Amino acid sequence: MQQAQPLPTQPMDGADYLRDILRAPVYEVAITSPLQTMKRLSERFDNQVQLKREDRQPVHSFKLRGAHNMMAQLTKAQKQAGVIAASAGNHAQGVALSGSKLGVQATIVMPRTTPAIKVDAVRGFGGQVVLHGNNFDDAKGMAQALAEEHGYTFVPPFDHPQVIAGQGTIGLELVQQNGHLDYVFLPVGGGGIAAGVAVLIKQLMPNIKVIGVEAEDSACLRAALDAGFPVTLDRVGTFADGVAVKRIGDESFRLCQQYLDDSITVSSDAICAAVQDIFEDTRAISEPSGALALAGLKHYVEKHQLKGKQMAAVLSGANTNFHSLRYVSERAELGEKREGLLAVTIPEQTGAFFNFCQILGDRAVTEFNYRYGDEQLANIFVGVRLLDGQEELDNIISDLRQAGYPVEDLSDDEMAKVHVRYMIGGRPSADLHERLYSFEFPEYPGALLHFLQTLGTHWNISLFNYRNHGSDYGRVLCGFEIGDQDLLAFTAHLRELGYDWKDETSNPAFRFFLSRSAT
Repeated sequence: MQQAQPLPTQPMDGADYLRDILRAPVYEVAITSPLQTMKRLSERFDNQVQLKREDRQPVHSFKLRGAHNMMAQLTKAQKQAGVIAASAGNHAQGVALSGSKLGVQATIVMPRTTPAIKVDAVRGFGGQVVLHGNNFDDAKGMAQALAEEHGYTFVPPFDHPQVIAGQGTIGLELVQQNGHLDYVFLPVGGGGIAAGVAVLIKQLMPNIKVIGVEAEDSACLRAALDAGFPVTLDRVGTFADGVAVKRIGDESFRLCQQYLDDSITVSSDAICAAVQDIFEDTRAISEPSGALALAGLKHYVEKHQLKGKQMAAVLSGANTNFHSLRYVSERAELGEKREGLLAVTIPEQTGAFFNFCQILGDRAVTEFNYRYGDEQLANIFVGVRLLDGQEELDNIISDLRQAGYPVEDLSDDEMAKVHVRYMIGGRPSADLHERLYSFEFPEYPGALLHFLQTLGTHWNISLFNYRNHGSDYGRVLCGFEIGDQDLLAFTAHLRELGYDWKDETSNPAFRFFLSRSAT
């Protein structure tokens, strides 16, 4: 495996990066992406909000910049030997297109779980695809092995000075397109774009505040800042797969730590709401990680009550799976606090539903799920349209409790939003020693069967709900009959399986709607 250039023995300083960014040959393949004003969002927040449209690049992502900058600087021998990369999406397409433009053979190792649309896109840009493993780590291991075997140069997705400098050209465009910016918001996964843009802006216009934005379930920058050095997360969420990185790069962290003014995290629901905002203002459909920076901008404005500022967020990519839009649509209302989800206990008697609806008044009910459980009480799952966000939801809960209805707010309950609202069947008819677990596993043909085979048949399954919302990962909610004496052995078995899992037995949605006892 070859390096593009010998890495410097001393860390590059800001001036070094400024020089490399200014001379990066990215426009051999990339365009100067437009900076578009979001009129609706600007009016709503009383700030000028602009969107850096990196989705308009030939590969619909900023990743092209860093890949090409590194590959353009290869030696003649390295170009003749070819390059290799591991990626399930945007980086793969950037390397493939750059290879085609430079006349360099580009091999991309992609997990077998990669959707066909992404594999076809890489091949369409001239890349040679090798499908291996069920996740990125498997693909990366194979890519490194092939690099050693064939003498390919490995092109990393973020943690290399030439890649970082290529991404930094976005910062140069930003300050040229709007010299009056007060804030710039950048997505953070491995840290390449955040490092490159921050180091450029702080050399030229240090008065601009540069904010890194992470998905809260893959916040490797926040973990590194807390520890003082890069650390590896135990697991990351997969919804915003473009930033689902367990460990930030060493060089990108060094620069982020030095040059970012602040960093924040946002939820998956907030990302979905930002995808909707982008569509409503521009008619562009962002991938979840592409909308991450805008979600952070919105959160930061609300948190700090900012008014009259000029702000830009990078729309970093638009390579999304069409079927994932169903999930985005479902969650966007929750992310904007335009819908609340409640578990409410009402008397099992004639007129009870009518009385309950009278308390809600003229508010629109978006969802109502009920199944007869016993002769005394009924637990109902209710969605309510909100006009005034959390304050209105708090008032609804207060009104219901004053009327004698026990209420549980499930608006932030992931299990309730992903599984329970779609389930049928209600409570078991007999007492069970039941425990509930949620799982995530890579999606590929036969993945659900493989999951069940791996799980084994030693423990009786008492509940099962499978959800594929169009992402690369499937989600399962599973109940098991487990006695206290078997719990230790069962937990040890789960640890050996290799799947991400979580014990959901104490979840309030389970207690309200699925368990034998509601207490």
